[in-house]
Amino acid sequence: MEEKKVYVKDLIRDNKLEIIIENNGLDNRILEDQVTSPGLIFAGFSDYYFPGRVMIVGSQEIKYLSREYEKDPDLINERLDFIFSNQLPCIVFSLNVDVPDFFKPHAIKYNVTLLKSVLRTTELTYKIFSYLESVLAPRLSVHGVLLDINGMGTLLTGKSGIGKSEVAMELIKRGHQMISDDRVDIYEKEVGTLVGEAPENIRGYIEVRGIGIVNILHMFGAGAFRENKKIRLVIELEAWDNTKAYDRIGIATHTVTYFNTELPKIIIPVSPGRNVASLVEAAANQQKLKFLGYDAARDLVESINRKARGEK
Repeated sequence: MEEKKVYVKDLIRDNKLEIIIENNGLDNRILEDQVTSPGLIFAGFSDYYFPGRVMIVGSQEIKYLSREYEKDPDLINERLDFIFSNQLPCIVFSLNVDVPDFFKPHAIKYNVTLLKSVLRTTELTYKIFSYLESVLAPRLSVHGVLLDINGMGTLLTGKSGIGKSEVAMELIKRGHQMISDDRVDIYEKEVGTLVGEAPENIRGYIEVRGIGIVNILHMFGAGAFRENKKIRLVIELEAWDNTKAYDRIGIATHTVTYFNTELPKIIIPVSPGRNVASLVEAAANQQKLKFLGYDAARDLVESINRKARGEK
């Protein structure tokens, strides 16, 4: 399991923030996905300060702090000194804030970068929290291919050489989207929600034996690729085993668990002559119908049972 590290420079790049005070604080590490709203801290309740969190400051906090600064600048400077000296990665000011000059000496002294956003406080807080929640979540790397098949995030797994990338190429030709080939990084956004994405260095590429590395964006266009997708189904490809009894109706259910989330799993045997891409596409569509409340196998069994009981 991989622990992701995020620094202030990453926050600036990925959220298009403006730098007000640039110093050595660009390499400050952000330790938590939670953000700090400093209203109580500015008022002197330091018990509510949590080191390592990004601080979001809006116009209301600045109006209060500026008013108090006029009354007692030494007290406000003392509070700011406490905040800046306790592992503060950075401060992000919202759209309507004019950053007071009394912030700047503390930022310079403690190498804390001051940033400005084009968003209002509520929207800014949600955006930064969502961003940090996704990038700081522990990652689990899985050998496989992740595709978006008609809205179903489908993870193809199986032994190396079974044909996962070839199936992915065929599905992309049919208009479906690829997220990652060969390695899929998975994180749990919340229990019940798993998101998969490609490692940055292989994003947009697929390896096909006999052909080599293919750039999906260049070959099929931007619409053939997306950055991440919620995973809702796992399909395992395996070589056909004549000694194994495979499910012919679809009543049996298999699952696989990543982190604390359980996902439905379908095993598709691979043999010469089988159109595996069509089978994967059908399996994803079938699972989508189940999520919508329709199960063809159960519908058939119930229909047969009704006929056996003499019901119409």
